[in-house]
Amino acid sequence: MSPENLNLDIRSFLQTATYISLGLFALLFFRGLQYIHSSGQLPYFRLRRQHLIRGWQILGVSVFLGFLAILISIFGEPIAYSYFPVTPTPSPTQTNTLTPTITLTPTITLTPSLTPTLEFTYTPTVTPTPHIPLAIAAQFESVVTPNAQIVFSPLIIAVGYDEDFLPIRPASVFQNPVRHLYAIFSYDGMAEGVQWTALWYREGELVYFETKLWDGTTGGFGFTDRDAPPEDWLPGTYQVQIFVGLQWVAVGSFILEGQPPASTATSITPATPIFTATPSPSITPTAIDGE
Repeated sequence: MSPENLNLDIRSFLQTATYISLGLFALLFFRGLQYIHSSGQLPYFRLRRQHLIRGWQILGVSVFLGFLAILISIFGEPIAYSYFPVTPTPSPTQTNTLTPTITLTPTITLTPSLTPTLEFTYTPTVTPTPHIPLAIAAQFESVVTPNAQIVFSPLIIAVGYDEDFLPIRPASVFQNPVRHLYAIFSYDGMAEGVQWTALWYREGELVYFETKLWDGTTGGFGFTDRDAPPEDWLPGTYQVQIFVGLQWVAVGSFILEGQPPASTATSITPATPIFTATPSPSITPTAIDGE
């Protein structure tokens, strides 16, 4: 093989390797970004963490390929020629060189003089951060400090869950009559004996709550539920908030449509007015142990 062919083959090979490395870098880089972006849309923490780790691994490989392409482009030929020396061959020298003498340069530059002005400016409103009412915080019993690295998934509202802890008929809009609804979540980093609280709001008004000491595992699946007579489920927008200690960790919302069935209780009007305080239903929160 002549020196010219050897030189051409080495250069072509290195250029091809550089282009392939750059193409794989771009492909894997955007693929890794897709994995990282999609991890934030998964409902459960463990699936989200798996997608996040996979995305960073793909990004790492793409960065390595990009670095490899730069090394091949800069140092590939010198290294290759150190093992395959090439002797330059004299080439004919052209004696007549035509040099252009006239260069056209634009002298007028158009600059836009109008700057668009927005007629309306949007200012976002401040949304209050969820917090535990003082009357409920006064019932706390735990002396365990919550883990600062605790993680909860967004709440999924459903009518129940199956043996694999998957929500049954999850939805964001429900129709009356209903009686029992669950707010299901996955979690990680919990500590036994820490205080946890669930607040159920309807149109901003607290309609049900539960607070107790955590008796589950450090990670897995859990839920808070409200089991009330159908006539107590008034239509409107509901929001469920989860707290660990005083720290807000998860929230979920749903809409209940339609009027609840009328109560079948018989109304008796006594001769003398009697005022009776009826306590709210107390449902013991349940944690579903994970793996």
